[in-house]
Amino acid sequence: MKPIIGITLGDCNGIGPEVILKGLSDIDFMQSIPVVIAPTYILEFYKDLLGLSTELNEISEIHQAKPSLINVFPNSFSTTFTPTPGKQNKESGLVAMKSIEGAIEFCLSEKISAMVTAPISKEAVNLAGYKIPGHTEFLAEKTKADSVLMMLVNGDLRVALTTVHIPIRAVADAITEEVIIERLKVLNKSLTDDFLIPAPRIAVLGLNPHAGDGGVIGMEEIEIIKPAITNSRKEGINADGPFPADGFFGQKLYENYDAVLAMYHDQGLAPFKLASFGNGVNFTAGLPIIRTSPDHGTAFDIAGNGVADPSSFKQAYNLAVKLAHKKIVHD
Repeated sequence: MKPIIGITLGDCNGIGPEVILKGLSDIDFMQSIPVVIAPTYILEFYKDLLGLSTELNEISEIHQAKPSLINVFPNSFSTTFTPTPGKQNKESGLVAMKSIEGAIEFCLSEKISAMVTAPISKEAVNLAGYKIPGHTEFLAEKTKADSVLMMLVNGDLRVALTTVHIPIRAVADAITEEVIIERLKVLNKSLTDDFLIPAPRIAVLGLNPHAGDGGVIGMEEIEIIKPAITNSRKEGINADGPFPADGFFGQKLYENYDAVLAMYHDQGLAPFKLASFGNGVNFTAGLPIIRTSPDHGTAFDIAGNGVADPSSFKQAYNLAVKLAHKKIVHD
């Protein structure tokens, strides 16, 4: 059984349409059926602009999607406008969000098996009237997920985040023993249920330089992080740490673990992106649906120039297919 994979457009003034068209022209159609949820004319605009020969198959119902073709479902879009590569505006933000809403609906109704989201502009979607901090939070709200976790994946390297889109000055206050335990539970469950790892090992990073140096540089490791690890282990979660982040990544200790829990955004993502060489995938753990995304942004500075690299999008698509197949077999 081939899973149907829904793809959201992202901000159509960014590189989303380009990496989608390039990436889908080079997938294994024997493994899945792609459906882009977007206005067909926007994809045709970029096809012509970039001189691509990609064939698009417009459908009015998901079940009409054909194998070996790039299917496009445009029915949820009522307005038209001309894309302006490199510019942020409310029109592109509205189209991006309508695409996401459509994909969520199709996942929840099981018309598609997974969704891959191209990057959005938070500024553009807020101009369109959506007051959201990001993709992850919006997906959690719409799917009524109790607790979600942002995880970056590249092969066996998986880095999850305790805190995500908050200012650095707010990080320490946001990290509590309860929060870390909850994140470890979500991460452990995702590793076992989504990635089918029977007894996952999880490394937990410290917050402070040198993991606090025994309390000399900070007490969070002693008072919060270590007790969270201890109590998580009592609940059957195989977690170690806290590790100093620099030494942990510098010595490649992540190779000994199935996942890493970082304390804040850049602590986990900076070394991950360095190690993944543009092939990383953003996966949202804790959702009732499968959602992956490239690990890059809208890249307005190169939009429309034909130079965007589709590698991360292809990895995101392939991971969605892999997880969808696992779910089909497991169920």
